[in-house]
Amino acid sequence: MISATDQQDVKKEKILEAAHHRFLHFGYSKTTMNEIAGDLSMSKALLYYYFPDKSQLYVAVMRKVADDYLKKLADKINTFADLKEAFIFQIDTQHDFIVTNYNFFDFFRLNEQNLPDMIWEIVKQVHESEIELLVSAIKTEVERGQIKPVANPNEVVDLLLDALHGVRAKSLSHKKTMFPNKEHLDEIRSKRLLLADIFIKGLMY
Repeated sequence: MISATDQQDVKKEKILEAAHHRFLHFGYSKTTMNEIAGDLSMSKALLYYYFPDKSQLYVAVMRKVADDYLKKLADKINTFADLKEAFIFQIDTQHDFIVTNYNFFDFFRLNEQNLPDMIWEIVKQVHESEIELLVSAIKTEVERGQIKPVANPNEVVDLLLDALHGVRAKSLSHKKTMFPNKEHLDEIRSKRLLLADIFIKGLMY
């Protein structure tokens, strides 16, 4: 027999899936709690019982989406043939993640200067996991004798990720935005791969 707690967990999971589907296709600003409740054939009152407002529901979906991304990173730690493969994986995985969830991230574009602390906590966790992935790859390559020893790999990777984040398309060179227009993402990805390649060559003997 399914317990009441299990039933609540199932309902919450269905709400998160339905909300993600809405946010993904229509964006945060064009999605209403009424629409999500309607997709689930659920009363609006019941939906609000689980999530008091749309922003809290969004954060919960963001947590779920981020967890999937973090698992992809964790599954690849210590599996790369070389450092270049590790950096290509990080850049391509992040690129694909943003492209796939582009409409979902309109919340970031709308609230870029006033994001909730819980969102920043998730962003920080993602950043730390990306650092862990690349630091592990650097240490492995040092042990293999393929690159020079790196005294402070965490700081070096953190700096590089900041630099990669700062890479922008030519038309956005003077605009500080967290998420550029979708049509610029491929250009940004190519520039990030080039920058990573230059960084890796700098570590070679």
